[in-house]
Amino acid sequence: MKKSVFLGTIAATALVAGAASAQTLAEVQERGVLNCGVTTGLTGFAAPNAEGEWEGFDVAVCRAVAAAVLGDASAVEFVPTTGQTRFTALASGEIDLLARNTTWTFSRDVDLAFEFVGINYYDGQGFMVPRELGVSSALELDGATVCIQTGTTTELNLADFFASNNMSYEPVPIETNAEAQQQYLAGACDVYTTDASGLAATRATFEDPSAHVVLPEIVSKEPLGPLVRHGDNEWGDIARWTLNALIAAEELGVTSANVGEIGASTENPEIRRLLGTEGDLGAMLGLDADWAARAIAAVGNYGEIFEGNIGESTPIGLARGLNAQWTDGGLLYAPPFR
Repeated sequence: MKKSVFLGTIAATALVAGAASAQTLAEVQERGVLNCGVTTGLTGFAAPNAEGEWEGFDVAVCRAVAAAVLGDASAVEFVPTTGQTRFTALASGEIDLLARNTTWTFSRDVDLAFEFVGINYYDGQGFMVPRELGVSSALELDGATVCIQTGTTTELNLADFFASNNMSYEPVPIETNAEAQQQYLAGACDVYTTDASGLAATRATFEDPSAHVVLPEIVSKEPLGPLVRHGDNEWGDIARWTLNALIAAEELGVTSANVGEIGASTENPEIRRLLGTEGDLGAMLGLDADWAARAIAAVGNYGEIFEGNIGESTPIGLARGLNAQWTDGGLLYAPPFR
């Protein structure tokens, strides 16, 4: 019942905000800054670096949209949000876009009145335990204490998994990934559960990552992606097609290094449409012809973003897996630019 009240409250807020937010593009352009909601800190996905500059896989989406709309990938105000505060921040208009490892679900799309503009990471929920526990499967976790972020699909999936396997657990509620890491390392819980990518990112920051094991079970589907408010169709199109531009650019061989040269020299009509040297796709979005070229030049194509922030050569060490291009056996696929 508590969850239903919470969802209903946010939905009511979203309906009011949605009616007033249809001109987000004009507001962002007038403001000169994109307000983008991100996590409070998850290495590789969204976290300030040593100089205080936000960087990461999700941060790149914010910067790409800023480059497309404002011509400046640095014109972003990053707003840290928790699992509990992120939807209120978006519904109220505090942020223009939420790019915070958020799972696309029915109720968030319909009841909360948000619009997911695509999927930038296909994930699933997993479990991490100290190696010294000697656990090799999530099915051995009966009676465990589990650190779990509140206000997330992870919380619901955990209950489903333990109930369906006739096991019990004691939840240790936490608000942020930093709090989860602190509690887990302090021994306040036996297990930390979240998206498998989040576990890999968290484990990479430990003093001795090898002392912790991510168990093999993936117990859910977690399609993660950026979202906007319902009723904000023009703005949603811009966010959607900016993400698609990054995905298509990888498939088409367009990179941050060659985007300037290839747009002028290629005979490939889809690349020419993507980069604005042919057709009028930019005008259809209310932007100029170079919108996608600016986004790609600023942050790179999807593959560059993945490998630079969370790929196998980084401390996070994630393989492409389902997030490979469809031509390489993955699920990544951008609709045609035509």
